[in-house]
Amino acid sequence: MSQSNTASRPATNLPLTIDDVRAAQTRIAGAVVHTPTMHSITLSQICGAEIWLKFENLQFTAAYKERGALNALLQLTDEQRARGVIAASAGNHSQGLSYHGTRLGVPVTIVMPRTTPTVKVMQTESVGGNVVLEGETFDEAYAHARKLEKELGLTFVHPFDDPNVAAGAGTVALEMFADAPDLDCIVVPIGGGGLISGMSTVAKSLDPPLDVVGVQAALYPSMYDRIKGADLPCGGDTLAEGIAVKAPGEFTSQVIAEQVDDILLVDEAQLERAVSLLLQIEKTVVEGAGAAGLAAVLAHPERFEGRKIGLVLCGGNIDTRLLANVLLRDLARSGRLARLRITLQDRPGALFKVMREFDAHNVNIIEIYHQRIFTTLPAKGLITDIECEARDRHQLEALVAALKGKGYAVSQVELD
Repeated sequence: MSQSNTASRPATNLPLTIDDVRAAQTRIAGAVVHTPTMHSITLSQICGAEIWLKFENLQFTAAYKERGALNALLQLTDEQRARGVIAASAGNHSQGLSYHGTRLGVPVTIVMPRTTPTVKVMQTESVGGNVVLEGETFDEAYAHARKLEKELGLTFVHPFDDPNVAAGAGTVALEMFADAPDLDCIVVPIGGGGLISGMSTVAKSLDPPLDVVGVQAALYPSMYDRIKGADLPCGGDTLAEGIAVKAPGEFTSQVIAEQVDDILLVDEAQLERAVSLLLQIEKTVVEGAGAAGLAAVLAHPERFEGRKIGLVLCGGNIDTRLLANVLLRDLARSGRLARLRITLQDRPGALFKVMREFDAHNVNIIEIYHQRIFTTLPAKGLITDIECEARDRHQLEALVAALKGKGYAVSQVELD
């Protein structure tokens, strides 16, 4: 594929062009990491498509957001630089803006809700940001940031609804297509829409233009609703907090309506599986939002079969405890971890007999929980929950069948 002659293409009224993205690439060159784009043999086999990964989780602040923040900072006037910038963000934008603002000598103020986890406050302060905690929600923090913008004469840098920020994000695509020139499709996470606005601008400038597919968490289908005229509920506790946006951008909505071919939704289990696969197969840590593209390809195999697909791993900032939970839940869904609930008689040797079945099937016991009081069983009965580890689902099913064959009442405690 090649860059098309832009003079021969239909004119567009969009406030973002391929030239804007190219200019951003020149502007930020050397100050952000040119992250690798690599072919994944194993994920390609799993997905039934050729999968190329752009590792934006390898940026200094572990997210692509540095690109747009830096591009915006470099276009400030001397007076704006001296006064400083402000943003409302509890995520990757706050770190990217703080890091590059500090590096350039531009004071950066970040307004976060009081409910923001302490680790995110500390991460932003560690790269030079001045954090102001205000409000209980993001909307309240945003309103306070706009108030301070006017009172202090600061320049507001929006996390996504800004052509300069989107142009910087689009440099991800310029690098990806240079390193993997045979792609015919990109699958890009959508929160407010800045990343896909920039990347689609590049993708649609190619000859032939690429298929551009956006992905949102099913709990936050805000852009999906706007573009498709749907009215799905928006809210909830999603793993993909980086794209959990209730109000999509106005400018980005225009770009997406014209340049994005489709928007897909992925549920929480699909996001968890994608995060787990990327760690197990690619040995790379990716946050929920960063795994959304892979989640969509896995969830819609017929849509992507045989395609040459570029996926951007847009961020890697995930809490370690949350990551551990995701990995363990994925093992449970795959049948390698299980909790078996077994009804026993409360008599000597009853548990020992059950243990012999686990030993015979080479299934490892991790934890045992007895319940004698809070049960509807007779007083001489008890419920035992046994957490165990198997080689695979087949080995676990063989154990359950053997226990039932010996007359035990056995059920598996399922994940939602």
